[in-house]
Amino acid sequence: MGTTALTAQAYGRDTRTQAVNGIFSVLKNALWLAFPLALLITVIAQFMIPWLLPLFGDAQQSYNSPLQTHAQQYIEIRLLSVPAVLLQYTLVGWFIGLGKTRIPLLMLTSANVVNALLDYFFVYHLNMTSDGVAWGSVIGDYSASIIGAICVWHYYQNSNKNNSLSLSSPVFWLKRPHWRVIAPFIHINHQLFIRTLCLLSVFAFFTAQGARQGEEILAVNAVFITLLLLISNALDGFAHATESLVGQALGRARADLVKRILWLSGTNMMTMAALLSIGFFSFGPTLLTALTNNPDLVPRLEAYQDFLFLLPLVGVASYWLDGIFIGAAQTALMRNAMLAAALLVFLPLWWLLLPLSNYGLWLAFYGFLAARALFMLHGFLTLWRHPKKFM
Repeated sequence: MGTTALTAQAYGRDTRTQAVNGIFSVLKNALWLAFPLALLITVIAQFMIPWLLPLFGDAQQSYNSPLQTHAQQYIEIRLLSVPAVLLQYTLVGWFIGLGKTRIPLLMLTSANVVNALLDYFFVYHLNMTSDGVAWGSVIGDYSASIIGAICVWHYYQNSNKNNSLSLSSPVFWLKRPHWRVIAPFIHINHQLFIRTLCLLSVFAFFTAQGARQGEEILAVNAVFITLLLLISNALDGFAHATESLVGQALGRARADLVKRILWLSGTNMMTMAALLSIGFFSFGPTLLTALTNNPDLVPRLEAYQDFLFLLPLVGVASYWLDGIFIGAAQTALMRNAMLAAALLVFLPLWWLLLPLSNYGLWLAFYGFLAARALFMLHGFLTLWRHPKKFM
């Protein structure tokens, strides 16, 4: 996401020749952060697995319970994806910043298709379990990264016809960027890291609390979280476009264009969210029964299906504002809003609603989504009224 902001603003600010140098320098700087982080994440995760696994499952289960054994197996295999995932994120953010959104579409679609096909083959034909699902994800991640790297080279060939940049030279990629050049990445990405870590912690806490209520509740919540990811992907298409367009408009110092983008992106995202809610309301029961072959799970899913119907409308504002502030490189505001929503709304609501068990957990999660948008509202109004402050 930090790569998107810096790429979009560099592309909007510079002339054509300078843009070629600027945007590839952004990519290089991002990679110089991504690969050391991949090594660091992998090492830290290996030490944290024994500490994290007891949080997922019934409190009376032992460390070697089947649930935790499968979880450990899955995590250990998935960690092999860390370099590919960070490379994939870097390339997706870079292409979104350029407005070349078809390439991220190709990358992510390829990753998910490969993942889904391999999951089916490994689990249903090779009788693998969580290890098969994990290997499918690993191979899908590396497939997307390879496709993205090929697209970078193709874009370079088309945009560098005057030979203003020697991308093929190892010197360009291996020469360490100066601190002044990489400092904006550190500034933006450490705030995004805290923001995203907080978001993932909320999801992890949500999953852990569901697991403590039994395997059926864990399965119900897993199905709805999967559908939430589907919702977020549908809305993120507009959010990613907002990131790119807002960043480029601010780079060009076009206040009028910023306001037009905010209006159009907001109305489009709200329309999509309404259509998703109508679709879930109309076809949700059929969809839920299609997602499981466990007859005991279907009544549980139906009991919580109202939460699914409203998810797009509750979450759309936070997704939209995320896109706006990523494009504006206002990551500190995003970080503060996420922390406030998690600490001041989600956790207190969860504690107060403990007597409602899983219903209370979902109401707390709804409050978290709404609070994220509420805490970013002041920044949005400032951008709407005074776009030049962000240029």
